Amino acid sequence: MKFISDIRLLLLALWLGAAVFFIAVAQSSFAVLPTRELAGSVVSRTLMILNFGGLGIAVLLILTSLIIRKEASRFWLWVERFLLLLVGAACAVGQFVIAIWLQFTKAQMGGKPIDEVAADDPLRIQFNNLHQYSEWVLLAGMAAALIAFFIIANRQWNTAVVTKSSATTNDPFDFSKEFVKK
Repeated sequence: MKFISDIRLLLLALWLGAAVFFIAVAQSSFAVLPTRELAGSVVSRTLMILNFGGLGIAVLLILTSLIIRKEASRFWLWVERFLLLLVGAACAVGQFVIAIWLQFTKAQMGGKPIDEVAADDPLRIQFNNLHQYSEWVLLAGMAAALIAFFIIANRQWNTAVVTKSSATTNDPFDFSKEFVKK
């Protein structure tokens, strides 16, 4: 069971790390690439990978939460599932709602680069608002994933079954109980 918890933590940590790295990639793309259109394309493609990965990981972690031992607190198990559902929902909304709406808005601009559209143009305002929503949704997913990470990490230490030999000492370096014949 500890192995499954470790794998679950690893997957969640990988997605969180990728999300943090995505922020650096987005900033670097706009700083280094020659046009903002190219940078936007790189960021859009990278965000798509992050969203699909987050959606897959959230579904997998929710499914594996169904095999948690009975010693786990039901309350924290349901909080974890809700947070993982938020991660998956954030990725799904970011990919299947906001990203599609952004593409639709860009298409309505007639193929012009976004920087060439006037700042007071309703399509430019809509694009900027959608971009802001995209950031908020990603941050909400990251926050939910971080809280779920700590809940999962805490569970693996709190749900250990107490046996008679381990109940006598709390010393983590007491290896005598490992060599007792049963």
